[in-house]
Amino acid sequence: MKQHTVKDSPYGPLTLVATDGVLSGVYMTEHRHRPPLETFGHRDERPFAAAAEQLDAYFAGDLKEFDLPLHLDGTPFQHRVWQRLQQIPYGATLSYGELALALGNPKASRAVGLANGRNPVSIIVPCHRVIGAGGSLTGYGGGLDRKRRLLDFERGTALF
Repeated sequence: MKQHTVKDSPYGPLTLVATDGVLSGVYMTEHRHRPPLETFGHRDERPFAAAAEQLDAYFAGDLKEFDLPLHLDGTPFQHRVWQRLQQIPYGATLSYGELALALGNPKASRAVGLANGRNPVSIIVPCHRVIGAGGSLTGYGGGLDRKRRLLDFERGTALF
């Protein structure tokens, strides 16, 4: 059973989705791979108390690492990428190539980029911390402006 709620954030509304009571999606408005609203189930805030609390603490600058159970639908490779994303420290970045190398397949940077782009739990699974070769900002489901703002926030170079 799916449920959803909408939470305000400094980046605009975030749609939080739960599958069987476990967080399975955090989508920004105009999110590139956002599923249709009708697939999110009925609106109910109850399953999202912990996620909302941790997101508030993150946006306040008080939380550097999320600790939430997640229900992530994806391929085994996508799961490996998403697990590795959660190991990138707050305020740090990795290139797609570095992430592919960390996964043991240095030629898989394109596949890593595709898996990264399909991450269903933005911010909490920090796909915004992956950048292009040479430090360029490339691709982000929520838009490059949001990616830049999230990275600047985490680096302490910008405030909301």
